[in-house]
Amino acid sequence: MTDQEFKKLSILIYEGYGIKMPVAKKVMLEGRLRKRLIITKMSSFTAYCNFLFSKEGMKNELIHMIDVVSTNKTDFFREPGHFNYMTDFLLLEFQKESRGKPLNIWSSASSSGEEAYTIAITIEEFYKQNKTFDYSVFCTDISSEVIKKGVQGIYDESRISNIPLNIKKKYFLKGKEGNNNKVRVVPELRKKMTFNRLNLMDDSYSVPYDFDVIFCRNVLIYFDKQVQERVINKLCNKLKKGGILFLGHSESIAGINVPLETISPTIYRKV
Repeated sequence: MTDQEFKKLSILIYEGYGIKMPVAKKVMLEGRLRKRLIITKMSSFTAYCNFLFSKEGMKNELIHMIDVVSTNKTDFFREPGHFNYMTDFLLLEFQKESRGKPLNIWSSASSSGEEAYTIAITIEEFYKQNKTFDYSVFCTDISSEVIKKGVQGIYDESRISNIPLNIKKKYFLKGKEGNNNKVRVVPELRKKMTFNRLNLMDDSYSVPYDFDVIFCRNVLIYFDKQVQERVINKLCNKLKKGGILFLGHSESIAGINVPLETISPTIYRKV
């Protein structure tokens, strides 16, 4: 990949998806795009770039390019303090004030679904005390490939190795007939999920309603401050007054103008 081709791609990725692509990531970008060269049967990065920036490429290849470029690291019960806060404070407060209304949650960078299903498990476990409200989890990601995985709810068994046995038994089904190393989330939880593709860089977010809770964890770190401010404000436009926003462990609202107050590090309430 020439420096000029890298620059052209990095501008496209930043302007279209907000992902910073400094020169230091050139080798990483080359490595990830080699998969697309093979699939599209392109003999060189020059040929691939010419195709990508063509009318056909912008229509059919761009979405696949961003699938391999975007980072989709996630785990069940990642950053467990957020789920402890849900159990100890958020769900108790909502239970008192819900008056039968459903709890609507948005996992806005849901990747392959582990975060969203962890949210559902946390609520289901809270139900053991008192089930007084229903809930739904709206799940979005920029990658169409990981969205498909989330819909299926099928994971390598090693992915749930950190989950207590009693939780595994309740919420995961063991694979059969050659899929012994796989597990699948139980249908009751899968029914609570709605998965859609969404780019946080879009001018506005096409979501079904305003939310009581939004998770946007470990994605803002790929954006600069200006983009972070725009994204968080757009998220807040879809967050009810008094609603809660969760960010990732290395993210904060410091130095940006957003309608949020800090409850705890990485946990914020809309004012």
